[in-house]
Amino acid sequence: MPAEWEQQSMVQLTWAHKETDWQPYLDDITSTMTEMAVAIAEHETLLVATRDADNTKNVLRKAMTDRQWERVRIVPCVNDDTWARDHAFITVTDRERKVKKLLDFRFNGWGGKFHAENDNAINKSLYENHVVEGDYEDHNDFVLEGGSVESDGKGTVFTTTCCLLAPNRNQPMTKQQIDTELTKRLRAERIVWLDCKQLEGDDTDGHIDTLVRCAPDDTLLFVSEADRKELEGLRTLDGRPYRLLQLPQPKPVFFDDEQLPATYANFLVINGAVLVPTYDQPKLDMEACETIAEAFPDRDIIPIDSRIIIRQHGSIHCLTMQYY
Repeated sequence: MPAEWEQQSMVQLTWAHKETDWQPYLDDITSTMTEMAVAIAEHETLLVATRDADNTKNVLRKAMTDRQWERVRIVPCVNDDTWARDHAFITVTDRERKVKKLLDFRFNGWGGKFHAENDNAINKSLYENHVVEGDYEDHNDFVLEGGSVESDGKGTVFTTTCCLLAPNRNQPMTKQQIDTELTKRLRAERIVWLDCKQLEGDDTDGHIDTLVRCAPDDTLLFVSEADRKELEGLRTLDGRPYRLLQLPQPKPVFFDDEQLPATYANFLVINGAVLVPTYDQPKLDMEACETIAEAFPDRDIIPIDSRIIIRQHGSIHCLTMQYY
C-alpha cells in the first residue's frame, strides 16, 4: 500500500448535492469543495463523481484556469454523501509500483450509522465505465474505510482499535482475524494497532486519519499528548524509533451546541503540495501549517478553511481519495 506522498495519478472528490445532509449550507460546502478542487487541479488530475454533472461542470469551469480545467474529469454518479476517503478504491501496488490493484471494500456508513448503498456502488460504476485504471479486486465481504488505515509505504499499516473493533464492522471476527485479513488484503508486512481515543463529535469511531498520520523519513504526526508514550514505544520494521511531530489541537469548535471533530491531522498530501485544514484560529492554524511543512519540506502548504466541512464531522482528507 503506497504512502500518500508517493506520485499520484489523480485525486477523487465526490460532490455534495441538495439531497445530502449538506442541503442547509450547500452553497458554503460547494464553495469550499471548489477551492479544494482548484488546488488539486493545479497539481494533478482531479476526478469528480457527481449527481449533477452539468451544474458541477459550470461551477468548476468558472473557478479554474484553462490549465487546471484540462486536468478535471467529471463523471455522473448517484451518491448518498461526499466522503470519498471511505467509499473510494484503496490502491495497492507491487514493490516496483508497476502493477496496480484497485481494492473495493464494503462501505456501510461507519457501522450502519448512515445510508451508504449508493456510495458503496460508486467504485464498481467507475471501473465498469473505464474511469479508473487498474486490476479490480472485490472485497465487499469485508468492511473497511480508507480513513481507518494509514500506510508508510514500507509495509506498515497503522489503524486504531476503537474503529476496527467497533460494532457493525466485521463482527464476530476477532482482532487477530481482522489483523490477518488486513495484512493479506492490503499486502502489508504488519498492522500496527493504536489505542488512541477518538475525537469528540467523530462519527467514524476513531479513524486514524484524524489522529496519527505518516510522513517521509519514518515520521509520525499526532494530535494528542496522551498518545505520545504509545508512539514513542513503536519501532520501524528495521528497529528504529519513529520521528514524532505533535500537531496543535484546535480550540473546540461547536455548531448548534454540538462539538465538532476539528483536527489538523486530516490534511491531504498531493503531488507537490499539502492541503491543510484550518479553523479560523490564526495562531494554531499557523502552527499546524508550520509543523506539516516540517514533515513535508519539499511541498507547498495550502491552508483550506474547513469550518464548514466539519459540520458534517469530517475534513479535507475525509472528502478525498488519491489514486496511484
